Amino acid sequence: MNRTDSLRQTLARRALLGDGATGTQLQSMGLKPGACGEFWNTAHPDRVRELHRRYVTAGADLLTTNTFGANAFVLGHHGAADRGRELNVAGAQLARELAGDAAWVLGDVGPFGGMLEPLGETLPEDAAKAFRDQAAALLEGGADAILVETMSDPVEMALAIGAAQAAGATLVIATYAFQKSAVGLRTMMGTTVAAAVAAALAAGADVVGANCGTDLSLGDYEKLAAELVAAAKGNPVIVQPNAGSPILREGRISYAESAALFAAAAPRLLGAGARLIGGCCGSTPEHIAAMRPVVKPTG
Repeated sequence: MNRTDSLRQTLARRALLGDGATGTQLQSMGLKPGACGEFWNTAHPDRVRELHRRYVTAGADLLTTNTFGANAFVLGHHGAADRGRELNVAGAQLARELAGDAAWVLGDVGPFGGMLEPLGETLPEDAAKAFRDQAAALLEGGADAILVETMSDPVEMALAIGAAQAAGATLVIATYAFQKSAVGLRTMMGTTVAAAVAAALAAGADVVGANCGTDLSLGDYEKLAAELVAAAKGNPVIVQPNAGSPILREGRISYAESAALFAAAAPRLLGAGARLIGGCCGSTPEHIAAMRPVVKPTG
């Protein structure tokens, strides 16, 4: 049985524990704000390995590659549009090395950073090519599945899912970023939870859900989890909250939601029907370790 099939079968049998933040953790290791963290896959692989090692030790079943912005559009802003394959292959290999038999590797694909026509200037086929190239490199490096995350536009989400499948991915996880509005939870584009999930499923996503989000408390994520489960129509749901909203203190960014609060939220997220839970911005290996006894009570 290959690793992707084993991931699918394990998910059908039990809940899975994701890892936590990548960017904010790399910043704690010395990455400068605004710098390209994906460069560290080749410039400082020892530090990326250490981050993955900490999450494996915390009990994560899933390791997310350090490739969120490693598409041609985002890398182009750093003068490195031609380094996509190199950085994605390296990022996947680093995660695969540390995962061993203890965890599966999710090849991380984030937004391309612009707007599609007609709202913006980017042609859908150009965005799709960037996503396809990235997914292909992640699979080449050893990713077991592709994670398309932090999306706001269902059209962009559908493009990325289709591109990942065209690159050879047989398991695609799709997550949106949501925020509160006067009429309920919406993406930045104003898309409802139900409509966002429906678009991802129609495009072929195997797992749907949410990560990140603006000004959402852990209680908000619990409500969001219930909405996601209702919209998913039996498909597995993933929820990876931020550790609260970022707070600037003495020139440094901190997050208010502690590991203990994540531990308390874990049974509520699972109770709402989520099958995969972890963390996003501001979460640490300590947050993941705190959720481990709930998600993996015998592990």
